[in-house]
Amino acid sequence: MHNSWRDINTLYHIYPRSFQDTNDDGIGDLPGITSRLDYLSLVLGVDAIWLSPFFTSPMRDFGYDVANYRQVDSDYGTLDDFKKLLDEAHRRHMKVMIDFVPCHTSDQHAWFKESRSSRDNPKRDYYTWRDPGPDGGAPNNWLSQSGGTSWTFDETTGQYYLHSFLSAQPDLNWDNPSLRKEMTDTVRWWFEQGVDGMRVDAIWGISKDPNLADDPQNPEFHGEHPSEYGHFIHNKCKYGPNFTNYLKELSDVCHEFENRQMIFEFYPDDKIGDFYDQYHQVAAEVNPDVASTFFMELIRSPWNADMLGNGLDRYINYAAKDALPVFCLGNHDQPRIVSRVGESKARAMALLNLTLPGLSVIYYGDEIGMENGELTPSQVRDTFSPLNTSDTTRDLERTPMQWDHSARASFSQVTPWLPIHKNHRAINAMTELSDSSSMLSLYRRLVRLRKQYPVLRIGSFTRLFVGSGYVLAFKRELDDQRVYVVVNFADQPQDIQLPEICSYLVSSQTAPRERESREAKPTLRPLEAVLYIA
Repeated sequence: MHNSWRDINTLYHIYPRSFQDTNDDGIGDLPGITSRLDYLSLVLGVDAIWLSPFFTSPMRDFGYDVANYRQVDSDYGTLDDFKKLLDEAHRRHMKVMIDFVPCHTSDQHAWFKESRSSRDNPKRDYYTWRDPGPDGGAPNNWLSQSGGTSWTFDETTGQYYLHSFLSAQPDLNWDNPSLRKEMTDTVRWWFEQGVDGMRVDAIWGISKDPNLADDPQNPEFHGEHPSEYGHFIHNKCKYGPNFTNYLKELSDVCHEFENRQMIFEFYPDDKIGDFYDQYHQVAAEVNPDVASTFFMELIRSPWNADMLGNGLDRYINYAAKDALPVFCLGNHDQPRIVSRVGESKARAMALLNLTLPGLSVIYYGDEIGMENGELTPSQVRDTFSPLNTSDTTRDLERTPMQWDHSARASFSQVTPWLPIHKNHRAINAMTELSDSSSMLSLYRRLVRLRKQYPVLRIGSFTRLFVGSGYVLAFKRELDDQRVYVVVNFADQPQDIQLPEICSYLVSSQTAPRERESREAKPTLRPLEAVLYIA
């Protein structure tokens, strides 16, 4: 195995339900992932995978409502299936990261069933229970990210329980030392099985205001209804006084093993403070040698060279200075990159993502240019939000992987749990593998270059001005190796000045660049990203 996560080239994010079905139930499973490891390792060239949750769950939030942290849900197979996947990945020198959901469980978890059974049950304080407020309603004004209040009244014991998401996802009470020990023991158990890392879900709710004070109103909110999430600044219901202490306690488990890593899902909140101070707080105060955060601004930033360049600089050279930087263009909660920005920009962003330091993440299907699914209202499966429609559901970015042009794209032999995009006859791995101008061919070249040139993984990052404000440019340097990355954010050609004479390595665009002689003053085509080497 690789010595360290800092040696890893790329991390491939798999949504197990949509990757490969092997038992003909229309749902992807763990043996399906095992069957596709050669594609990941030999064709695409990635050397680590991250699996969204596959634990026992009633699937109200498709696995992010965990009913047993140490069991595999029957939808996905068995623990033996997972161990075989782990063994086969390790045999190919690939690391395996799993998803850990620390802030809440399912209401079907044994802990919660005990907790709600009586006020004096030993598991009562594993969750947050409170008497009704003075008016007989919810204890405070906290809102759920799934809509409505964060409190649900439970008739059995006459109190409310707290949930930051669905009422079927009660929040765990991290202020209880016994609960914290259960969680660190769970991480330890998975590491003992051979898991290499944890992606840690929704960390902001791990600590809350101990007095459960109301969230303050947001003076910039102009919506009509006070129950809208944006009506408040959410600095009491999350980011409590033990926020980084509890994250450190959790990630300390990594130190008990060799080469374990945690990556936190963390979306800084501009209502609470500077984005990069928030990233820095998590990176610096937790465990920068074994824990880091995803950089979410490749997803959230406007299409603006200067804003994104400033953000990258502040994250890499300040916020994540001693931690492992982690970059992604999408995930299971965000619309597909091609659907967000179009194919040309998506190709340019792919080159950007795969030339940044640290760890570059590829969401399954992005490497072939998959687009958001097309669903009718009756085909929507995700019920996370009351505003869920066939145009806004997270199902759009979770449709099955498009392996080839056959009727069901070789994902399944039966009707899949979500419909396969009708464009799969053109956009699929098999067709693109033989097309040198395809999205897949671009990704393969970039992953190969990232592996070939250590400067792309561990070199320094320095922003440059190359003569156009529409161009994001930076230098990567390691020992005597220097590469330059330039991304044209304009839909017009841009003449630029590189710091030295360079050779062209790869362009994001379909039509290859002329193999120009070594030069320092190239012209970038509209929306083109290019990697040069000195």
